[in-house]
Amino acid sequence: MGAAGSVGAAGSKEAAGSVSGDARVSGSGALRPAPRADGKAPGAPKPSAAALPALGQGLSTAVRCGPELSSPDGIEAQTCVVTQGAQTWARTYYRNATGEALDAVLSLMGPDDRNVRMTCAVGAEDEPGTCETPREPAHGNPAAYTAVAEFAERGGLGPLLLRSGSN
Repeated sequence: MGAAGSVGAAGSKEAAGSVSGDARVSGSGALRPAPRADGKAPGAPKPSAAALPALGQGLSTAVRCGPELSSPDGIEAQTCVVTQGAQTWARTYYRNATGEALDAVLSLMGPDDRNVRMTCAVGAEDEPGTCETPREPAHGNPAAYTAVAEFAERGGLGPLLLRSGSN
């Protein structure tokens, strides 16, 4: 996902890496049914067998999701804040039926002006997908975190097609 970088005077931390995109960490309609109890949206890709042991280490997981939204342009999304043990991150479930490749910018906003932003490439194929921010140490009450996903044409060209929030 992201690689740790330097910490600046304002408390910002830069990260570079990708899950089909780049990450930056700084300090300063109905669709399908709601996510299942395990936090996955119906039709979302299943985790690989290698990822399953990390998910089941006896840590409690809380998933808070906003409403399922769709745009007339063909984007469907639901955005969530995930807290597992002492870590928190944002996840958006999406489906792109526009026929064009898009960018999704996913932001996790937390207490003390802590923000994490991830840009994910959204393929043109009409398949369910997910985008996640890097996991960060949780600070304070998990309910203090919100997540927002914004979908637009590649490179920020063109209008915003859909904005989806966790609450």
